[in-house]
Amino acid sequence: MAKALLAPDDRSFMTLSVTSRGLVLPDPGHALLLGDTVSEEEALSDLAQRIRLARNPTIFPGPLVLWKKTPDSAQMAAAVKRLSVVSGMTLIPMADYRPKYPKINAETEINPSHPNLTIWHNKIDLCLFVGVHCHYANIALKIIRGGTDCFTVALCSYAGDDEAHLTIRDLTPQTVLRLAKRLEK
Repeated sequence: MAKALLAPDDRSFMTLSVTSRGLVLPDPGHALLLGDTVSEEEALSDLAQRIRLARNPTIFPGPLVLWKKTPDSAQMAAAVKRLSVVSGMTLIPMADYRPKYPKINAETEINPSHPNLTIWHNKIDLCLFVGVHCHYANIALKIIRGGTDCFTVALCSYAGDDEAHLTIRDLTPQTVLRLAKRLEK
């Protein structure tokens, strides 16, 4: 049943949201893995294994990691960099994805930081979002899930993101470092 929640509906043009199919976000200390609630440790173990097996795993750090000026964000940026170094994952920053009004030049506004286009063109088979605003991550993950075979991961500072194949909630720099340590072994 869980895998069916994450598969696109063949009868619709758009990928249905997983919440419309009954998926519920996990409680604190837990994560979602392919629609099932699991412990955070189980999710980290599964994620470490998937990163090891992926051909082109990529981290997409967003503005909350790149630009936010708090002690926590500086620690998170250091932890994400450590994860990248230890795992060999590519880093593709999503520095600023807000539209510029009143005129939008699609070539410069969309292409450099639009994750689903980047995933399609670079054959990314595992993407990890961290520090991406919830509203942007939600729609981008839905597009990726519906249009690619990329395994999506959302490391979220809040309640998690139900559109990702794997989401870990209440993210701290220590959680990212625990994942890095699993990959070092």
